[in-house]
Amino acid sequence: MDVLLAVGGILLFLLLTAGTGLAVAAEFSLTTLERSTIDANVRQVGDRRSKTVRRAHATLSFQLSGAQVAITLTTLVTGYLAEPLIGRLVRPLLTLAGLGPSAAEGASVAAALVLATAVSMVLGEMVPKNLAVARPLATARAVMGYHSRFSALFRWLITLLNNSANWLVRKFGVEPQEELRSARSPQELGSIVRTSAESGTLDTSTAELLGKSLRFGDRTAEELMTPRVQIEALDEDDTVADLILISRRTGFSRFPVCRGDLDDVRGAVHVKQVFTVAGHERDTVRVGSLMRPVPTVPESLPGDALLARLRDSRFQVAMVVDEYGGTAGLVTLEDVVEEIIGDVRDEHDQAEAPASQRLDSYTWMVSGQLRADEVRELTGFRMPEGDYETVAGLVLERLGRIPVGGETVDVADWRLKVLTMDRHRIAELSLHRLAGEEAEETEDSTEEPGTGSGHEEVRR
Repeated sequence: MDVLLAVGGILLFLLLTAGTGLAVAAEFSLTTLERSTIDANVRQVGDRRSKTVRRAHATLSFQLSGAQVAITLTTLVTGYLAEPLIGRLVRPLLTLAGLGPSAAEGASVAAALVLATAVSMVLGEMVPKNLAVARPLATARAVMGYHSRFSALFRWLITLLNNSANWLVRKFGVEPQEELRSARSPQELGSIVRTSAESGTLDTSTAELLGKSLRFGDRTAEELMTPRVQIEALDEDDTVADLILISRRTGFSRFPVCRGDLDDVRGAVHVKQVFTVAGHERDTVRVGSLMRPVPTVPESLPGDALLARLRDSRFQVAMVVDEYGGTAGLVTLEDVVEEIIGDVRDEHDQAEAPASQRLDSYTWMVSGQLRADEVRELTGFRMPEGDYETVAGLVLERLGRIPVGGETVDVADWRLKVLTMDRHRIAELSLHRLAGEEAEETEDSTEEPGTGSGHEEVRR
């Protein structure tokens, strides 16, 4: 009779451990699954198990509470049964080993607790958890029928406990959610793309294109535009012959037409409009008679909205204005496309110096117009935050004046050197990563980042 009770107790212990495992598997599989995966499984298979998984995922908060109740109940009953059962089985072995009655009693209790906990943790929690994480859909299909019936049976208890928890959560100012959020932010998607590329499951070039596309939504017209100082424009009194000359000199095809200066842009012309004017009239016909309206957009316009405006524009060009209404720059559809897929060139484009060039293991030559994210991607240099957009703006902010060629600024463990100037604009810089004793000396002489002139040293 004692043997039958012992065998029955062990079987009940294993059954309860399996119940804990089913609840753990249901919990982790539901939280791991994406809604899109569940919907796809319903469309492809469409059986009862698929629909059960979808219903459970739609009431995730309730199902997770049910899993917690199941785990708690089975674990409590398992502990209540395991300690005396395993203790009775282990105690004779300890007595045979030479322990006295009191010592064997205490040791058997400790051994029962350790064995029961180990079996419950491994078989009841870790194994089902690992299975659910590795095969979430298959695991959910296997266990959700049992778990749904358990949740329905103890609905009164689960609802009571779940409502109590939701009441406490609301006291913290958080609104509980019944269904897991399946959408991903651009930052989360970018992290997924980078991880996929690093693991080799996504081609590097594809990952780069996806990463740029995800970051594009955060760009503004100010970041994408050609600055005002680099704009080539025509006056409305210029002739078609002047249009031909400026197009031949610059290689550009579209030009804003202004009256007096760029703050009074009246429209834009395209070089192809030259062919609408007879050759003998090109010295007399004014470009003002050929120009077409050009849209105006604020500096803060997001990249997605800017792309839509440019696609609707006749010449796929727009003027960018600052907060005071003055012209800040010009942006074209090509500028927007290049932000996503990289440099786009044809046989009419003039050869330009690359935006960056690696000179040695620690030194890069870069364009002063590179933004912080571009500099970081190309060189690894992280620009400190400040009231500037480009690496040239960082140098100007630290110097507090227009530099001359050869001046340097040290920022953290990087040295920025002005190489060439284009009038008052920093055209090219070198970025040198300080190493060895030079880096140590720089760190000893600097203050905390952003505290002022102590963070950098200016040299001529």
